[in-house]
Amino acid sequence: MGARAPFSCPRAGRAPQTARGGSISTEPRINDRIRVPEVRLVGPNGEQVGIVPIAKALQLAQDADLDLVEVAPMARPPVAKLMDFGKFKYESAMKERESRRNQAHTIIKEMKLRPKIDPHDYETKKGHVVRFLKAGDKVKITIMFRGREQSRPELGFRLLQRLATDVQELGFVESSPKQDGRNMVMVLGPHKKKAEAMAEAKAARAARDDAGADPGVDAAAPATADAGAEQA
Repeated sequence: MGARAPFSCPRAGRAPQTARGGSISTEPRINDRIRVPEVRLVGPNGEQVGIVPIAKALQLAQDADLDLVEVAPMARPPVAKLMDFGKFKYESAMKERESRRNQAHTIIKEMKLRPKIDPHDYETKKGHVVRFLKAGDKVKITIMFRGREQSRPELGFRLLQRLATDVQELGFVESSPKQDGRNMVMVLGPHKKKAEAMAEAKAARAARDDAGADPGVDAAAPATADAGAEQA
């Protein structure tokens, strides 16, 4: 691996500055942009090197063909880590893109129940929750209290606990039960990401289409048997 230029700071690693339009860059300082006498150095694999003079930290980075990146500027002394900053920025951008894509696809469904719901209605409502979670959607469960029911919040709490237990293979409690005015609310999150659920649903539809599109020889067999019976 060729040696890096003597800590000529890449464009991505410039010190925080006012950009066009007045916004402030939030990118960390790297290499010779770190202007402090010493840093608490962290190695490329997360190992603690200790407090070292900035000159030594820069030399270690250059020897390893890595960048020195200030990861905790407010610490005393600041914390800096040896890493490939270009690779780090690329991986961070990919993770952020994946996170935005999942957030854009995630839909919050809502299901409303009464604290004294009858067994049949409960199973129906639970079925809807199961379907939503399988599709990769979050579900907001609302228990609606009326009249004297408001003095029995434990009824709603137990019902929410029961529902969370019944669907725990498909989802988890993202927001624990809490009072919201006259109601009690809980949010369930799916174990599957929306993109995964959509891909599985698409594959299942394709499999069903393939199965129904090619009846093959099986459909012709009964006709052959009938023809033989008529000849007899």
